[in-house]
Amino acid sequence: MNQSEALSIYIHIPFCKQKCKYCDFLSAPASDRVQEEYLHALLGEMIAQAGQYSHRVVHSIYIGGGTPSVVEPNWICHILKTLFSNFTVAENAEISMELNPGTVTKESLNAYHRAGINRISIGLQSAHDKELALLGRIHGFEDFLTTYRLVREAGFQNVNVDIMAALPGQKVEDYEDTLQKLMALNPIPEHISAYSLIIEEGTPFFSLYGEEKEALEKTGETQKHLPSEAEERRMYEVTAKILSDKGYHQYEISNYSLEGFECYHNKVYWLRGDYVGFGLGAASLVNNIRYRNHADLGAYLREKDKVMECTPLSVKEQMEEFMFLGLRLLNGVDKKEFYHYFHVSMDEVYGQIIEENEKEGLLQNGERVVLTNRGRDISNYVMAQFLVEDF
Repeated sequence: MNQSEALSIYIHIPFCKQKCKYCDFLSAPASDRVQEEYLHALLGEMIAQAGQYSHRVVHSIYIGGGTPSVVEPNWICHILKTLFSNFTVAENAEISMELNPGTVTKESLNAYHRAGINRISIGLQSAHDKELALLGRIHGFEDFLTTYRLVREAGFQNVNVDIMAALPGQKVEDYEDTLQKLMALNPIPEHISAYSLIIEEGTPFFSLYGEEKEALEKTGETQKHLPSEAEERRMYEVTAKILSDKGYHQYEISNYSLEGFECYHNKVYWLRGDYVGFGLGAASLVNNIRYRNHADLGAYLREKDKVMECTPLSVKEQMEEFMFLGLRLLNGVDKKEFYHYFHVSMDEVYGQIIEENEKEGLLQNGERVVLTNRGRDISNYVMAQFLVEDF
């Protein structure tokens, strides 16, 4: 099949039981009435747009949030039934759903499985209850263990677990303990997403730690609460070592999988494949045009056209995305693919930037351009250099 016919779909469920203190996602608690009104609008949006993609085959569906598992399971089943009825979904499509510990039951998980979901992503973040409370999570580690057992008993054989590093007050040994507890599960998760905490503006954490984070970035010294840059780097190294010893391979800066379990849907984002987002604030990329839905719930419910922004990407913007998204992958970016897409060599456009970073030991330069281990430590610095003013 021509790759241009492939499509991925993201479904946004913007509801949660409680907003975490670090979260800047478009999500919040809501009444049953608001949830129902929203879900009716979501289904209407999906049906209204389906005709535009009648020639496409959907290879992945991702239901994210928020916490999708806080809505009634029947709604999740209805969403998938609507997708299957209105879109052509590949027989082997990856169909993922996010959930948090303590928000599912044996019955709800069985319903998700029957509806066609074949990949579950569980938001653990930490195996330490003190850290979970600090983050504003609604669960403890025992809740996670119960949820994990129920997920496996429901028949799910492709499970991701999210964890976080560089939390306030976290020591390298604390983080390592979380990893070891995950590796003691039977069976171990097929996929691990290990992210460093980002202090985002507009969150409670920003008012608590924002200035401290800025000081850390300038000095690299240990502050009162946040781990130092050296400690955060050590956590990253520990992740790679422990997971590698258990048979995981790292395929993206923050993602590790057992053989055959890389997340197809997320790779679509990093490789700039076409995807359509449905729901509040959802983003889409189709034929190098970016779309974004209304981020205000009232406007999303009220407006017949859910799209708020439509931005065709210039060739320059496409090239920049090719580089800074593709460099997140451990195998980097392919020079032949760059030429195939843009009919100009990567070296002609970015040769000087690549050469300078190669000299600094941040990039490997061959048929593919790849971040070195040191380059991954400061990946944002390296990637930002590809956002040039002109060519």
